[in-house]
Amino acid sequence: MLLELRLNKTVGNFRLDCECALSSDRTGIFGPSGSGKSTLMHLLAGLSSADSGTIRLDGETLFDRARRIDSKPEQRRIGVVFQHAHLFPHMSVRRNLLYGYRRTRAAERRIRPETLFEVLGIEPLLERDVTTLSGGERQRVALARTVLTCPRLILMDEPLNGLDEHLKFQIIPYLKRVFSEFKIPLIFISHSMLEMRMMTEEVLVMEQGSIRRRLATESLARSSWEADRQGYVNLLSLGRSRPHRDLFSYPWGDTALILTEPGEQEENLFELDAREIILFKRHPETTSARNLLECRVSQLYRSGNRVRVELGCGNSRLIAQIVPEAVRELEISQGSRLVAAIKASAFKRIF
Repeated sequence: MLLELRLNKTVGNFRLDCECALSSDRTGIFGPSGSGKSTLMHLLAGLSSADSGTIRLDGETLFDRARRIDSKPEQRRIGVVFQHAHLFPHMSVRRNLLYGYRRTRAAERRIRPETLFEVLGIEPLLERDVTTLSGGERQRVALARTVLTCPRLILMDEPLNGLDEHLKFQIIPYLKRVFSEFKIPLIFISHSMLEMRMMTEEVLVMEQGSIRRRLATESLARSSWEADRQGYVNLLSLGRSRPHRDLFSYPWGDTALILTEPGEQEENLFELDAREIILFKRHPETTSARNLLECRVSQLYRSGNRVRVELGCGNSRLIAQIVPEAVRELEISQGSRLVAAIKASAFKRIF
């Protein structure tokens, strides 16, 4: 996908002014409320028109104010999933799902409904009345309805906002599975750093109607560490577990990690607080920690009385947080070899 845009729009005292070209299939638009995220989404989808500028998707001009080109939303083939599902209340789940599919030209239908229903786990919901669905079920049905229109691009505008943490983490694996399975480019709009880290590869940071930064999602997460007094959280994608004595072993890159709980999915996502990682200068003789990883220091960053130590552990990476005194005592510098000790119970499951 190649999305090229140059847009200007004024609404009251607010002015949107942005220009960029996107080629990543997993892009995030990140920023506080009122920064222009939703305004930009409405312009891309054709739900409103810019005062000036252009939008081009894969070489096709969707909007050009100077040339008086402004394609209708249905002509753009850009799907939108909003925070609120907006399902038709007088239709069953099945009829909601097939509404857009039946209006999509046969030549553009490349997704079998039954395959999508299976991926999203919504087969048991098909004959239900939409008014009986939970918040998480409604969002899965809304996503399926959008995907079945076979769009060239999907915009998701704060789709998880308003859901509690439990429901969010139920839905995210389904979202990841859909975009992986059907290869549909995604622009994900949110003000949640955790959602950005789970759903995107690169991020546009918006402030006061402009794109101020563009960077890899993990780079954004690391750069925000100084302002976040809670510290840094590592996100670890681990494979299917297998029993390891009375614990469980998970593949992680070219090594394995020992955790207290099992994970039967092909992908299991865990949080690991950077403060839970203990660093040793050499391999300890004995410790209660079940994970001892030989690492090399790739970078150090200090903020006040905290030091972030970026570690290369084989072909994987971790960030530990320690205090300056520990850096001096362990004589840590870029290139130092250390052993990272992590308790099996330190990992918190996300899904």
